[in-house]
Amino acid sequence: MAAQWTPTSWRNKPILQVPTYPDATQLSSTEKQLRSLPPLVTAGEVRKLRGELAKAVTGEAFLLQGGDCAEAFAEFNTNHIRDTFKLILQMAVSMTFGAQVPIIKVGRMAGQFAKPRSSDTETKEGISLPSYRGDIVNQREFTEAARVPDPSRMLSAYHQSASSLNFVRGLASGGFANLAQIHRWNLDFTRQHQQEQYATLAEDVERAIAFMEAIGINPSSYEQFQEVDFFTSHESLLLHYEEALCREDSLDGGHYGLSGHMLWIGDRTRQADHAHVEFLRGVENPIGIKCGPTMEPDILIELLDIVNPSNEAGRVVLIARVSAQKVRDLLPSLVRKVKAEGRNVVWSCDPMHGNTETVEGYKTRHFKNIMGEIEGFFEVHDAEGTVPGGVHLELTGKDVTECLGGLQPVEPKNLGERYHTYVDPRLNATQSLEIAFLISELLSKRRRNNPLVQMAA
Repeated sequence: MAAQWTPTSWRNKPILQVPTYPDATQLSSTEKQLRSLPPLVTAGEVRKLRGELAKAVTGEAFLLQGGDCAEAFAEFNTNHIRDTFKLILQMAVSMTFGAQVPIIKVGRMAGQFAKPRSSDTETKEGISLPSYRGDIVNQREFTEAARVPDPSRMLSAYHQSASSLNFVRGLASGGFANLAQIHRWNLDFTRQHQQEQYATLAEDVERAIAFMEAIGINPSSYEQFQEVDFFTSHESLLLHYEEALCREDSLDGGHYGLSGHMLWIGDRTRQADHAHVEFLRGVENPIGIKCGPTMEPDILIELLDIVNPSNEAGRVVLIARVSAQKVRDLLPSLVRKVKAEGRNVVWSCDPMHGNTETVEGYKTRHFKNIMGEIEGFFEVHDAEGTVPGGVHLELTGKDVTECLGGLQPVEPKNLGERYHTYVDPRLNATQSLEIAFLISELLSKRRRNNPLVQMAA
């Protein structure tokens, strides 16, 4: 029997990827301030997301999760938030028509400030300093003062997250998400690139809107065409922050991590007897588990036993990240084990982290490898008779040059032109939309070739 869980029980476990704060008194004071502040999201919203994710387990919905690798205080502005939100809406509309199922929209935003690092220190020109761990911990500048972990940055992260959520909620319910408007954005994309496969899908949407109007349905009169549900997510890495925003719900008595709707465990912090798994096993949020190349089937089942002992659908999202080259070799054993054990999970594909390389001195990913892992992910699930339930992307609405390839190909020589990421490279808007259209084709093909998928929908 598992030991009793409390919001603080993680403090009695070994922990990785968490900074050592030099001033314990300041850390305690910051945590106290955070505990006194309102939660960033509500327990009701979290329960709604769990209900939506339960549908993705059986293929009745599809998860689109995307956003910044790591949010930066300096990048906090209206245009950045709006453009990323707009991009995810555009992608969702494209994928909806391919899948013929609802798309669950989850942003990597309003909380994605902390990043795990492969080393505790960074060395330049013979000087070693603590690694940059995201703006919630320390600063990017390579100076001794900048790299000191500062607890007060958690308060800055909280207030930025609150402002981001307020703006996103306004966009989601204030007409910005109008279906006809999103369709016009996508039409602009298809006209720009003149790609037959994209144009066909756009025409299908246009015909659907025209049909509704012809029979007297005005999309602007129905909230379903005007508003969207949009949820937030981040890696639950900095547990001092997560604990401070954990709340007991007055309705069901459960504890919720109210720093965001969905929280995930990274590939570096998934040890069954460590602090991150301990904290997340006790909160009621949907929990993501990153499944990298070293994940073993028995270990995965052990983790599922810990975080979802009652096997509730919508509780766990398994985020596979194994690379385009290894996905067909490594993923099947995990999928088979989970299926054989009868576990209710959403399988999602992270095609970003396993395909990172260094080109011309820049950390980057190639579009062909990103798409290759997604295609392999679908192939594995088709072969195993299981459901490809989602995709997890690092992306931005900005016109960056961080990932190679795509319709407007970013070449190695272009990487330095608009390379703005603080940590990992992101897909730009054009590359992201291309991915969305291609995924819609994969989903559409799956529906055509699999009668059981059609029945589930």
